[in-house]
Amino acid sequence: MNRFRFRRNPCLNIEIRGVGPGKECMSYTYIKPYSELKFSDDFMFGKVMEDTEVCRKVLETLLQREIGKLTAPEKQKDLKFTREGKPIRLDIFSREAVSGVMFDAEMQNLGKKRVEDLALPKRSRYYQSLIDSNELRKNAKYSELKDSNVIFICTFDPFGEGRYRYSFSETCEENKDLFLLSGTAKIFYNTKATGDDIPEAVKRLFEYINTGEPVNELTHEIEGIIEHARSNSEWGSEYMKEYVLLMEAKQEGIEEGREEGREEGREEILMELYRDGVLTEAQVCERLKISPTQLKILEAQMDDQTANGDPSI
Repeated sequence: MNRFRFRRNPCLNIEIRGVGPGKECMSYTYIKPYSELKFSDDFMFGKVMEDTEVCRKVLETLLQREIGKLTAPEKQKDLKFTREGKPIRLDIFSREAVSGVMFDAEMQNLGKKRVEDLALPKRSRYYQSLIDSNELRKNAKYSELKDSNVIFICTFDPFGEGRYRYSFSETCEENKDLFLLSGTAKIFYNTKATGDDIPEAVKRLFEYINTGEPVNELTHEIEGIIEHARSNSEWGSEYMKEYVLLMEAKQEGIEEGREEGREEGREEILMELYRDGVLTEAQVCERLKISPTQLKILEAQMDDQTANGDPSI
């Protein structure tokens, strides 16, 4: 296990990159520390939207209509991965308690990817299928399917037309006045929009998402929840552990030919989390399938590299 070099950074993410013909290695990108997370960050967005009233207010602001009392929002924890290692999950799922109308809300950042790489139209289709298949397991009749809304809050323009909102429903190609009335809606918001048609409350929410600075009653309420969350050590540990699970699940979805690079990166990530107190000695030993003595050897390797001024640390 001395074939890799440690990097001292408690906030790492993984991606696979080719380094030569037939070779793969693990590359690392920065993960924002938990104390710096904002509403626009996926994990913190999920934590804030677990608050039923705040979730309702955010949805009302975006949709510009009243929404009834919501059931407790469900932050999806079961991750599924494609063969390429891409994660598939619903961020926040909730429904109106009386009508049963469903809402799936997703916070979407672009990062270093291209808009095309996110495949948002196809993802919205897939998320809709997840919602419907889950409902059909509960209700045997198609007629009992409740209306649903798949909502993407994008910190970029998903369709490049400068609109603050892109709403899609199903109509007849031959008669635009004939609606399918399937009860589904797919809505994409662009928080970077600057048009005059943006409702004031939506504009203030977008401003907060983009800057992290609260500007009205709702955004101050959200910021209060975030400040409380930042001092919650259990949530901080959950944030890091979620990334461990994400890395492990992602690795399982990547084809067998990348095995060596995956294993090296997995060992490095787990050792970082152990050194930062997120994982216990027993947890790391179990995941790496090594003894406590072998774990001490790995720790010594890390210390040696630090002492020698390794540039990767």
